[in-house]
Formats: sequence, structure tokens, C-alpha cells
Amino acid sequence: MSHTIHDIGVAKQIAAYSDSIEVRGNVRWLFSSGTPGLAINGDLPSDITGQAEIAWKHVIDILEQADMGLADLVTVTQYLTRAEDIPAYGRVRTRFLGELRPASMLLIVPQLFKPEFLVELEIIAAK
Repeated sequence: MSHTIHDIGVAKQIAAYSDSIEVRGNVRWLFSSGTPGLAINGDLPSDITGQAEIAWKHVIDILEQADMGLADLVTVTQYLTRAEDIPAYGRVRTRFLGELRPASMLLIVPQLFKPEFLVELEIIAAK
């Protein structure tokens, strides 16, 4: 990991993320486009758990192609279309991230690119 966590105490009151992350030195940066829970074969689960699992697997695949891993995440921006999906989404996120705490933003939006998308993830990583 090529970054340092700086917490001011706000994040700890809300969820498992960091208030800020500092990246120093000569590192490679990786920026992703929004990644929905759409399978490579075009399948799209109808529930948030299925879509979130696929989206997080895509994040891992993106990181691996850049010779990075989840520990290299600096920030994650998460878009959900339904507030009631936050608990189920959070369980999937926790399963993938474990104790990792990238800086994070979660937004509830009225719709994503395709109306049937329930979640989309955007990441920034550094190594």
C-alpha cells in the first residue's frame, strides 16, 4: 500500500471507511469508469446483492489487470438507486473489503445509465 490514512473521527461514526487518504511518492494511478453489476455475458441479477457482488468482482478484475489489489484502493464512489438497499450493499462491500478502509462516498441517485442497474462503483487506486 502506497498511501496513509488520515482520520479526523467523522468516518468512524458512520461506517468502515477513512476520512482521507494521502498518496506520496512516485506511484501509478488507476482511475475506473463506473462499473455496474452487469456480468460479462450480459446477465444482470435483479437484486442488489447479486449486482453488488458482480460489480465488486469487476473492481478486483480491473485492479488485477493493473497489477494492483484491493489494498491499493484510495477511494471508492458508490452509486445506489434505492436507499433501502444500503444494508444489503454494505454486507457485500464488507465481504470484499474486510478491514480495508478506502476513502468512500455513497450516493443515492434516481437512476443509473440503464434503469435496471441498482449499483455502480467507481474507483481510484494507487501503487
